[in-house]
Amino acid sequence: MKPEDAARLLQAYADGELDPAASLEMEAALAASPALRAALERTRAMSAAIREKADYHAAPAGLAARIGRSLPDRPARRTSRWIFAAAAAGIAALALVPFLIRPVAQDRLAEELIASHGRATVGQRMMDVASSDLHTVKPWLSARLPYSPPVVDLAAKGFPLAGGRVDYIDGKPVAVLVYMRRKHTIEAFVWPEDSGRAVWQTRTGLNIQSFAAEGMRYWLVSDLAAEELREFAALLRASTS
Repeated sequence: MKPEDAARLLQAYADGELDPAASLEMEAALAASPALRAALERTRAMSAAIREKADYHAAPAGLAARIGRSLPDRPARRTSRWIFAAAAAGIAALALVPFLIRPVAQDRLAEELIASHGRATVGQRMMDVASSDLHTVKPWLSARLPYSPPVVDLAAKGFPLAGGRVDYIDGKPVAVLVYMRRKHTIEAFVWPEDSGRAVWQTRTGLNIQSFAAEGMRYWLVSDLAAEELREFAALLRASTS
């Protein structure tokens, strides 16, 4: 993707409006451009500030009645009922917004994780530090992140640590731990966050699972069978709690 195209599509990417192919191209452009990543962070910060700090004003008293009187072809009483019914429906819709936004945000995050997996696979950059020694992987990641991710070795349980890398997800650098299960890789994206519910999805042949433990949010991405990925998630959660 050309830099000018990436800049033009930045807002659409931030709003989750790009299709998977365009999102993958944008992820590659973000990984290669610190300036573009900074612009994305500014865009998301501005959107968050508008949602949190914008002024909202209640409609003046008597507005419904004045609107009703401005419609000469309808009896005022009937018009008022229609207006109040529409207002009630609008209020009910607004009440659903928090419940609708959360799945959309999770879907967008899942798309980012899939894009990260695609970049790592196609670019053969699954790991920046390749080691089965957690005392090598953890210091390497901690030196490059604003937090220290938990790193455990599950080789005795059949899921050996292979290494890790740093990637950008949701506009911030995150740790990616890579584990193996026979010839399958499991990417464990980890960042500080203790809110949110557990998630399970299957997309484009990949199983995605998320959970929170000890102040950290884990997102697992793998083509491993669902039962084995759930087993790994349980082991990882128990080892970090």
